[in-house]
Amino acid sequence: MKKNKDMVEEMLGNLSQLHHIKIERLPDIGLYMDQVTSLMEDLLKKTKRYPEDKVLTKTMINNYAKNNLLPAPDKKKYSREHLLMMLFIYYYKSLLSFRDIEQLFKPLTQKHFRTDNDIQLTRIYEEVFALADDQTEHLKKDVRDKLKIAENTFTDAQPEDRQFLQLFSLIGELSFDVYMKTKMVEYLIDQLRADTPTDSKVKKR
Repeated sequence: MKKNKDMVEEMLGNLSQLHHIKIERLPDIGLYMDQVTSLMEDLLKKTKRYPEDKVLTKTMINNYAKNNLLPAPDKKKYSREHLLMMLFIYYYKSLLSFRDIEQLFKPLTQKHFRTDNDIQLTRIYEEVFALADDQTEHLKKDVRDKLKIAENTFTDAQPEDRQFLQLFSLIGELSFDVYMKTKMVEYLIDQLRADTPTDSKVKKR
């Protein structure tokens, strides 16, 4: 088994290869659903945990539309703006329910999706993910700091148990961090929902 420090450094190295999809890689022409799923599979293949995982399927796209996450296509064709919304969904769906994503997306689809608003969806996407990319180095430092803390736990354990218990401590630290941040995101979305009440009923994931 690799040492915990080696695993963490390998993990952080892989993390450095993950960047948001640049606007330029998204065609500015309408795409049919099969073309959309093929494109997304190619663009996001590095983010898959297992090779057999599907990034996007026809069923997923239909569910997004049914749950008010994705505006209807124009004559069965999906625009660049649709692709941007799908990318947002891809990154958020592992963290939030469809109901929360719908609440978060509503102002985007109403004010910035195929409108004459000065702030277009393309700019929103670029600015949001530019911020996320800037956080990578901070994230690496935070993980390394958490590893140091974990390495100070279970120092009295037998050598054959110590590495696993310290790895368990690190996973616990990271998991609690994700849990707390998820709760903060949920709180902010609940505040947004309170300010803009809706009667729409959306199925949860």
